[in-house]
Amino acid sequence: MKKILFLGYNKDKTQLIEKIQTRNNHWEVKQTNKQITFEEIKDLDLIISFGYRKIINSEIISRFNKPIINLHLSYLPFNKGAHPNFWSFIDHTPSGISIHEIDGGIDTGKIIYQKKIDFDLSNNKKKLNFYNTYSFLFKKIENLFMKNIDELINNKFNSCAQIGNGTYHSKKDLPKLLKNWNQNIYETVMEHNRMYKKNEKK
Repeated sequence: MKKILFLGYNKDKTQLIEKIQTRNNHWEVKQTNKQITFEEIKDLDLIISFGYRKIINSEIISRFNKPIINLHLSYLPFNKGAHPNFWSFIDHTPSGISIHEIDGGIDTGKIIYQKKIDFDLSNNKKKLNFYNTYSFLFKKIENLFMKNIDELINNKFNSCAQIGNGTYHSKKDLPKLLKNWNQNIYETVMEHNRMYKKNEKK
């Protein structure tokens, strides 16, 4: 019986927990969004983080004898940290999804799988908002995980270091021009650009 801990989203938010459980009767999955200790996880076979809002203690990372896996809605190394989908449009950086190992930094660990996604904003000006693009990325990363689930669960994957520094944003970086996640992306980007140019002239 493989013992798996799922950190972050519960069954109401992601279908991955149920899919992992139904994939193999010998996989036992427990979920929490609370802070974990090494004593709680030392006998586990795998730890998966998806939507987990807490920092995993560096001692846990170093002492746990297998990679801790994180799912992140960006094409790393771009848009590490908070609200990656929003910043990919504002900063004109690649959109995508990444499954990576957790290290001592924030979204800086080795890449296991990733996929770049082009929303073609210039040809979809009226269709795209931050909510529907986020939902699309969410489904894509779930699909990417399930496509490679056996390799991930059994630690049969290869990983490689991220190339370049990329970008990072914290929660407090969100600008006031974002009123809600259903906001049109093209209009928001144009407004952000106008404000940026206005501030440059001051």
